[in-house]
Amino acid sequence: MVFRSEEMCLAQLFLQSGSEYDCISELGELGLVEFRDLNPSVSSFQRRFVSEIKRCEEMERILGYLLREIQKTHIAVPEEDESPLAPPPRQVLEIMEQLQRLEMELSEVARNKEKLQRNLLELTEYTHMLKITRTFIHSRSRHEALGPQYEEFPTMETDSVSGCTGMQRLGAKLGFVSGLIQRVKVEAFERMLWRVCKGYTILSYAEVDENLTDLDTGEISKSVVFLISFWGDQIGQKVQKICDCYHCHLYPHPENDEERADVLDSLRTRIQDLNNVLHRTEEYLRQVLQKASESAFGWVVQVKKMKAIYHILNLCSFDVTNKCLIAEVWCPVSDLANLRGALEEGARKGDATVPSFVNRIPSSDTPPTLLRTNKFTSGFQSIVEAYGVGDYREVSPAPYTIITFPFLFAVMFGDLGHGIVMSLFALWMVLTEKQQKKKRSSNEIWETFFSGRYIILMMGIFSIYTGLIYNDCFSKSLNIFGSAWSVKAMFTNQQWTNKTLQTNSLLTLDPNVTGVFTGPYPFGIDPIWNLAVNRLSFLNSYKMKMSVVIGVIHMSFGVVLSIFNHLHFRQKFNIYLLFLPELLFLLCLFGYLVFMIVYKWLAFGARDSSQAPSILIHFINMFVMQGKDLAPLYPGQTGLQIFLIVIAMLSVPVMLLGKPLYLYWLYRGGKGLRRRRGYERVRRVSEDDTSAAASYEDDDEEEGLDEAPGREALPKEFDFGDVLLYQSIHTIEFCLGCISNTASYLRLWALSLAHAQLSEVLWGMVMRLGLRMTTRVGVVFLVPVFGLFAVLTVSILLVMEGLSAFLHALRLHWVEFQNKFYHGTGVKFLPFDFSLLPSVFEQDGLL
Repeated sequence: MVFRSEEMCLAQLFLQSGSEYDCISELGELGLVEFRDLNPSVSSFQRRFVSEIKRCEEMERILGYLLREIQKTHIAVPEEDESPLAPPPRQVLEIMEQLQRLEMELSEVARNKEKLQRNLLELTEYTHMLKITRTFIHSRSRHEALGPQYEEFPTMETDSVSGCTGMQRLGAKLGFVSGLIQRVKVEAFERMLWRVCKGYTILSYAEVDENLTDLDTGEISKSVVFLISFWGDQIGQKVQKICDCYHCHLYPHPENDEERADVLDSLRTRIQDLNNVLHRTEEYLRQVLQKASESAFGWVVQVKKMKAIYHILNLCSFDVTNKCLIAEVWCPVSDLANLRGALEEGARKGDATVPSFVNRIPSSDTPPTLLRTNKFTSGFQSIVEAYGVGDYREVSPAPYTIITFPFLFAVMFGDLGHGIVMSLFALWMVLTEKQQKKKRSSNEIWETFFSGRYIILMMGIFSIYTGLIYNDCFSKSLNIFGSAWSVKAMFTNQQWTNKTLQTNSLLTLDPNVTGVFTGPYPFGIDPIWNLAVNRLSFLNSYKMKMSVVIGVIHMSFGVVLSIFNHLHFRQKFNIYLLFLPELLFLLCLFGYLVFMIVYKWLAFGARDSSQAPSILIHFINMFVMQGKDLAPLYPGQTGLQIFLIVIAMLSVPVMLLGKPLYLYWLYRGGKGLRRRRGYERVRRVSEDDTSAAASYEDDDEEEGLDEAPGREALPKEFDFGDVLLYQSIHTIEFCLGCISNTASYLRLWALSLAHAQLSEVLWGMVMRLGLRMTTRVGVVFLVPVFGLFAVLTVSILLVMEGLSAFLHALRLHWVEFQNKFYHGTGVKFLPFDFSLLPSVFEQDGLL
């Protein structure tokens, strides 16, 4: 962690033909540079290495198919400890051929397997159909055999003379259609048969006990065997069309029982043979996938790296005359030596006769912001960057946030017991972080907690500290050092008698009586306050004043940090025209309020506490110039307050007009080219209070431009109105913000009070019920009571209250602290790093 972003430079890379692939590969492994697009006007489909990228996408498609097949068979894809390097271009075709051969083999085996499964399903369905329709034919009564039917055939009346039915006289033949249909379609199927065939059919059906799998959808569903009896070929054609419409699986119906038995025996033999063949096919497929899974992870990484390399090469421009690729990169100045080493290594691997080299070039563009972090500081840096990425070389709030953020959280969350539970949870995540990273959980909530494990650990540790200060542990106080208050002294000095105890429900300990109060508690708040009726009033006063003191110190620290930006960017005029007026305005008003709080704590003791004046009234009278009738807090108070008010009021016009007038004077008064150039640099800095371009230019470059006035354009026309408007907004925001931000820190008091009261309510309404039972049953009853108390403590006080305190601490840093010196309008440095590239297979859950 550094206090400001790394110094960056713009460099040109000259990559010789034949070694450009290896050079980019080395840079991707190291993650040193961010590439710029030198072909912004060229579409993605017209760039030089489009065919190579398409080849990589084809390999990604094959790998996706391979990983899906591996996932279906529940085979784990082993990950290599070390990430494989990007393969050289001559090996790309070999990998492509391996994947294509593997795809063809898998496709053929998968097709054969699917064909076998379909045949097996058909034979299984045919077997069920034969078994179930046999019960329809051999039933004793026609009604029982046919089950649900529409009506008897209307033309089946027997002629009394010839003994033949009407249908027989017409030459009609009885026919059967049998098969299977899905259970959900039976009712519609039955209704359609009735409407179309007008009752000239008899439908019998029964549900299959075994669940059958639909190979097209992969769903397991219930099927129904049906048998349709009909007269006439026309009715048969209609029945056939209806069955096709409902996607019924039709099978031939045997003429007699002997044929049915022969077909069943044949089906049993064929099913057994198919099961054996299918088992051997699945074993072979599993062996192929098992062997492929050993190389799948390496192939995925290699293809991802190849595609990224060719994408970067498309950003470069091709110099035909020099036979090399030219790339522009942002690189940290401290990594230039490593960059040259990577290019040398790439040229060696590519067997290039001419080495690739780096040329540092000047630029007026704003460099990206790079702040190096580790696993401990990355969480705090994420908190800062959620507000905005810092400007180039701007002071970073992250190093101070490591301390101030968990401290402000702990002020609102201060409880020894809750802090210990939070710390233990975070410590468990820290100690098992290697195992947790290997699991790669897809739960976003868990990932959020795990990525912030060090933040939670620091918040827990600081909560333990503030819990000891508040002397609060699950709403109970700890008597570690013994109370400094003594009840015995009240009786010894005859302040209290037995009659006093009998006639008064509440008694007051008088610290003015000798021996009642022997001195302050060694660490934190005296535990006797946990028994006092006026405990809440005492803690309210204490925490409210503490919140104001902490808030003013925190905001003042933010204003002080702005001076480092002014000094670094060589804007000394901002020190006198912005920094000093802001600091004087803040300290003369609210710094004085802190002084009065501390002075009152020190100047007034127990004996004269009744004569102590109200700080709030004195602070209000300070603005309205009244209060002469009130007793002063200290001698000379009125004169000092008038002086501070005058200083604060004079700071406002300096903030409002100082910078615009200075810039106007600089523009109108500078006659020489150097003076004009000095104004131009200040103007560029002052347009949005950023100075990346100004600080990025070297003094040598400026001197060179001064010697060549033909290259220097005249400065832009100065717009005093725009500068004054911007400065007016800043002044109003700062002055009003000092008031609202100071009041905003009172949330420290409010949330601390709310957390303590919730903890006390939870103890009194849950845990105390179990502790009050003194019988043996009470021991058994205490177990579920403690379980309920633990669940409510974790869910309400740790999770909900912890999240509330976290959000409020976040707001105090973003709004009250960071806006005093941090702009957060920069662009983050995004290096070309293979380890940071997302994988489409990981996003789809295939890896």
